[in-house]
Amino acid sequence: MNHSVVIYAIFLILILIPLFAMSSCERDGREDADVVLQEGVASWYGPGFHGRRTSTGEIYDANDTTAAHRTLPFDTIVRVVDTETGESVYVRINDRGPYVGDRIIDLSRAAADALGMREAGTAHVRLELVEAGGPIPDDLDQERFTIQIGEYSGPFYANRFAEEIGGDARVDSVYMFGRSRFMVYYGYFESIDSARAETRRLEEEGYRGFVKQIN
Repeated sequence: MNHSVVIYAIFLILILIPLFAMSSCERDGREDADVVLQEGVASWYGPGFHGRRTSTGEIYDANDTTAAHRTLPFDTIVRVVDTETGESVYVRINDRGPYVGDRIIDLSRAAADALGMREAGTAHVRLELVEAGGPIPDDLDQERFTIQIGEYSGPFYANRFAEEIGGDARVDSVYMFGRSRFMVYYGYFESIDSARAETRRLEEEGYRGFVKQIN
């Protein structure tokens, strides 16, 4: 073999070995960095939800890989792993739910197809954190609620209404359908019953509203 060819081959080996090692470390680091959030039962949205508004205000698209979770921040990306088959799919949280039994996540039709669980309807899964859309609650089973009592296109009247109500009223800006909306909310509650009780009290004072889950 030509001497120069041998030298060139050795040179390539010396260059490539560290690169492969770095790549391996990166892959291992990704695996080590995965945070298991929950394990439980996953279900998926029925066809009747396609085209309806989600809790974020965007339109639910059954062909997109999204999901509903009771408490994870919106826009959080999680890897959903079927613990029996090993199949997985990445989904973005953009809705609230499910509210049936011990189910921990509601998948879109596309996500259910990716897991191969659409026909069965449910699957036992593991949720791994990929990218947080906000602070992750210490207790993912602890739901929080608020009362929505107003919605305005601008901040002036929203703030004036909140000041009129007083107490724990506040104004939050929500971006939906290409524009900002200004929501008037009242209080934070850790149970839906306490939120409903406060809603009835507000109605007696002339302020009609409805309970909304916020995480």
